[in-house]
Amino acid sequence: MSQKAHLLVFILTITLVGCQPKSTKVFTEDDITILPKPKELQLNSGGFLFTENTKLIVSKDSQKEVFQFIKNAFKNVSGWDLEFVESAPSKNYIQLNLDDTLPDEAYTLAVTSNHITIKAKDNAGFLYGLETIRQLLPESIESKSIVNGVNWEIPNISVNDEPRFKWRGLMLDLSRHFFDKEYIKSTIDQLAAHKMNVLHLHLVDDQGWRIEIKKYPKLTDVGAWRVDQEDLHWNSRLSVKAGEKGKYGGFLTQEELKEIVAYAASKNVEVIPEIEMPAHVTSAVAAYPELMCFDNPEPVGVPSGGVWPITDIYCAGKESTFEFLENVLIEVMEIFPSKYIHIGGDEATKTNWKICPHCKKRMKNEKLHDVEELQSYFIKRMEKFINTHGKKLVGWDEILEGGLAPDATVMSWRGVKGGLEAASQGHDVVMTPGSHCYFDHYQGPQDDEPLAIGGYTPLSKVYEFDPVVEGMSEEDAAHVLGGQANLWSEYIPTPEHSQYMIYPRIAALAETVWSPKESRDWGDFSNRVKHLFKRYELQGINYAQSAYLISKSTEANLDTKTITLSLQNEFPKADIRYVLGEGELNDDSKKYSTPIKINSTTNIKAGLFLDGKLSGKVFKDTIVFHKAVAHPIEYIKKYSDSYQGVGPYTLTNAVRGTTNFHDGQWLAWLDDDMEAIVELGEEKTISQVALGTMENQGPGIYFPTKVEVLISMDGKVFETVGTIERAYVKNGNPVLKDFAISFEERNTKYVKVKATNLKKAPNGGGTWLFVDEIVIK
Repeated sequence: MSQKAHLLVFILTITLVGCQPKSTKVFTEDDITILPKPKELQLNSGGFLFTENTKLIVSKDSQKEVFQFIKNAFKNVSGWDLEFVESAPSKNYIQLNLDDTLPDEAYTLAVTSNHITIKAKDNAGFLYGLETIRQLLPESIESKSIVNGVNWEIPNISVNDEPRFKWRGLMLDLSRHFFDKEYIKSTIDQLAAHKMNVLHLHLVDDQGWRIEIKKYPKLTDVGAWRVDQEDLHWNSRLSVKAGEKGKYGGFLTQEELKEIVAYAASKNVEVIPEIEMPAHVTSAVAAYPELMCFDNPEPVGVPSGGVWPITDIYCAGKESTFEFLENVLIEVMEIFPSKYIHIGGDEATKTNWKICPHCKKRMKNEKLHDVEELQSYFIKRMEKFINTHGKKLVGWDEILEGGLAPDATVMSWRGVKGGLEAASQGHDVVMTPGSHCYFDHYQGPQDDEPLAIGGYTPLSKVYEFDPVVEGMSEEDAAHVLGGQANLWSEYIPTPEHSQYMIYPRIAALAETVWSPKESRDWGDFSNRVKHLFKRYELQGINYAQSAYLISKSTEANLDTKTITLSLQNEFPKADIRYVLGEGELNDDSKKYSTPIKINSTTNIKAGLFLDGKLSGKVFKDTIVFHKAVAHPIEYIKKYSDSYQGVGPYTLTNAVRGTTNFHDGQWLAWLDDDMEAIVELGEEKTISQVALGTMENQGPGIYFPTKVEVLISMDGKVFETVGTIERAYVKNGNPVLKDFAISFEERNTKYVKVKATNLKKAPNGGGTWLFVDEIVIK
């Protein structure tokens, strides 16, 4: 080879080695789907392309820990092991620069084709800047294995971002169902990904004590285990006697909890322990009965399910109660460096306090007028102890009753009233109203969802949440620390179910507590969250697609004997298509745009179409027009005022109720039988009568034990044409059932239906009988 040729090869080699790959993609605003939405963002031309030679610039070891999740992600999807270096090369690097002028947790992000710079005053800001980069990368960055053919490229942008509130939390209830260390750590990962910074662990409740306390080993030997009745509905489980050996449960050791706390700290997540008092403590008093009222209290067992009213609570009169709690909290505070200790304080039924000689003596000595003031004494005393250890007390809004402890922080869950009151008194507040923040509620059409405690808190409702509420002055609003989602676990037995209830609702909550309120836009969020769904899938998260589910609303016109059917899901401008009758649902099906009028028995199928393809579960329903539709009905004993459906015609309007007994299509009788007479007007030939009913044993709704159908020509003298009897059967889930009675064809003008109420539940409570339609054929 000639000298000239050698020189040409050398120059070409130098050129190739020194050249940073150039971005070829033209990015648009639609490519940016960051969630929660940054405070300020500007899209610039060009992009930064990650390669195996991209360097991670660190100035101290703690920054290596912040970088680790990005480093691990690239190792998973590309096999690259991105290198840490202390000084920046000329190009192709990410650098973290300290900037003490920025607020806590804030960051600025500057992406150019040459390099990426994140500025922050702390590792929290660096972490959130890197999480933003993660969401700018292609969704396949979340994969667990090598991905080929992907350009790991992000747009050139400038971001200035900071949280609106400093408390952005999630509560996990470990008591009702136990979740282990690994699940908690995976939840911490997701909190960081959503720029959330508080994990509130509900470690104590009636059904389980979940934290090791070395001074009181029976708290976990006894209190962490309950009799396994997982096959029964939470509120229909049988009472447990003292001493019965439990097999369901578990607890976290102090070493496991310290590991969780340290892991959370690396993700800028503060773990706040909740040690309930004075109520929700049956698991504790089952282990140490002397903590209850009276000198020789009756021992109790650890409940397997719901407890109400909650009367087995700590005695507020015995000094030994406070000694016990102080000893427990000393060990708790050694594990959790958190600024806050949550002490619950909710739902205490103080029946025993009113008659306990120890409590009465305490009230006399302390000049307390009633048991509400005694609870206030209890909370204030515990707060003083907590304060002496450099911590702050947090409690549910019931701690307001009887007078609030001087430096307490209030979690307002019974709506926002408690938060308003506490803020007006100069106390810090965390808003967590059940209406928007309780993730144990249903999030989609109840018939299509797993069993939940009740309520309805869909994704769009969570997105409406705002911690600063109407009626707050500017001074009051300054006391609002932020907001929090709560996942109570009575009906959530597995990690997969827990994920289903958390995601994607946590994404909606994250935006409400991070992003500026004026940037809130449901349509924009709806688009961005769909991209997040793909990331959840790649991460193996069992997220809910309930927002896609189609639901119906119906309205009956009894004059024209027509039903108007509306279809919807949560997303605006959804492409819903439908077919009536027996046709196939496909991309040629009619697009839904206006309510559908129906005047005869009709099958309907509907589905959501994304990019022209059917997506998710197909909605199916049958509107049945039968011989009782729009005919008058007489009730021998009127239904309950609590469940009036749409009035007397509820049972003859052709609209069927769902397993959501609050859907407005049910009539109900408490401890009473149902007896109703349908007047057909003219003589008709019939051969079957069915009664639509529901069973949901948790809230005390039971199938009838007997259904009887009678007919009459004059409305006075009735003849029985059929009977069904059904004995009580244990059932853990809501179920709809038509009790159908068939018989040889008969002519009649009146049809009477009787349904016999169970009248006494197995647990001794009252019983509801729910009915939604009398179908006559």
